[in-house]
Amino acid sequence: MEKFSVNEVIEQAVQAERLGYQFYSSMAKKFEKDEAFKKLFETLAQKELRHEKTFSELKGITGAEEPEGWEEVSQYLRAIVESEFFLGRNKSLPSLEHVKSIGAAVNFALGFEKETLLYFYEIRNVIKEKDIVDEIINEEKSHIMWLNKFKGSFVKK
Repeated sequence: MEKFSVNEVIEQAVQAERLGYQFYSSMAKKFEKDEAFKKLFETLAQKELRHEKTFSELKGITGAEEPEGWEEVSQYLRAIVESEFFLGRNKSLPSLEHVKSIGAAVNFALGFEKETLLYFYEIRNVIKEKDIVDEIINEEKSHIMWLNKFKGSFVKK
């Protein structure tokens, strides 16, 4: 199995943020008649753009030196990248035909945010610039909390 370089891993994080932006922007348009969901998805889309910029800047800082134990980390990250919710073979994030309801959109977004969070935690474990990634991790956690709150507002208990 081919391993990723540190820069490739960060580039994949950039791509994940771009895809998150595309997803949230699409959902804001798709559900524009519900002002609360439109605003939620627009807010999340803007945050994804900021994360993309941060990861792009991080690429220039980290350099190409691979940390100790990189082989195992690289394999783990590849497994995440090839998962259903990330940048894998089927590229399921850009394929949004299956999202027919707000509930489906929120559930899909929750899954994507969780996969992204796993990826960012692993990046954090292997780079020196932990404080930069910590900021993004905290925002990703807040995305999950927002999505859960909104999900709770329309799911009957």
